[in-house]
Amino acid sequence: MNSAILVKGITKRFVPGKPALDKVSLEVRTGEVLVVMGPSGSGKSTLIRTFNGLETIDEGLINVLGISLDANQDDRQIRRIRRRVGMVFQQFNLFPHLSILENITLAPIKVQKQAKSQAEAKAIELLFQMGIKEQAYKYPSQLSGGQQQRVAIARALALNPEVMLFDEPTSALDPERVKEVLDAMRSLAKRGMTMVIVTHEIGFARDVADRVLFMDEGRVIETSPPAEFFNNAKERRSRQFLNQMM
Repeated sequence: MNSAILVKGITKRFVPGKPALDKVSLEVRTGEVLVVMGPSGSGKSTLIRTFNGLETIDEGLINVLGISLDANQDDRQIRRIRRRVGMVFQQFNLFPHLSILENITLAPIKVQKQAKSQAEAKAIELLFQMGIKEQAYKYPSQLSGGQQQRVAIARALALNPEVMLFDEPTSALDPERVKEVLDAMRSLAKRGMTMVIVTHEIGFARDVADRVLFMDEGRVIETSPPAEFFNNAKERRSRQFLNQMM
C-alpha cells in the first residue's frame, strides 16, 4: 500500500527550547484512517496543520502525495498540496452572506474553473450524502452547528481531495449534534477516503480508525490498532490518558 503522507523527524518550535513537535515521524497509507489522540497541548493540531503548510516546520521532511515540504517551504508546493488535500476545522468558517450552495461551489468555480452547473450538481450530490440536501438554499445562520459542520465537510469534498484532514471537527458542537457529523465521517471512511482525524471521540475512534496515534508533549508515544490501544495500550502514558478519558 502506498504512502499518502510520510513524515520524517519533523520539529516545530513556537517558543525557543520547547518544541511543539519533537522529531515526529509517521506514515499514513493510502485509504487509511489514522486517528490522532492526546491531551490538550500535545501537538495534535500543530501536526496535521503541517501536512498542508498551515504550519511551517523547523526541521525534518514531510511528503504528501509525492510532494515534499521541508523547513524552506515553497509556496508552489503548498498550493499543489492544498489542491489535493481537504481540511475541516473546529469552527465551520462558512461565509455568512452566501447560501449553503454558494459556499460549496465558490472554490470549484473560482479555483478549479468548473462550470457553475457542474459545480452545483456536485454540491447537491454532496449535500445529499451529508443528509442535508434540503438546506441548499438556506444561509449558515439558519442551520444548526452539526448541519454547518456537514456543509464544511461537503465544501472540502467539492474539490475532490485525495486526503482529508479533520482537526477536532466536533469539539465546537453541542453533544446532540456530534453524532450526525461523526456519521458523515464514517460514511467517508467506508468509501475508502484517506483521513487523518484529531479527535477525543473514543467510540468513533474504535469504530473507524485503522490505527490510533497517541501524542504527548510534541512526541509520538504510541501507534497501535484501535483494539490494542483502547484495551491494552503499550505505553504507561497512553494508559494514564485513557484512564482519565474513560
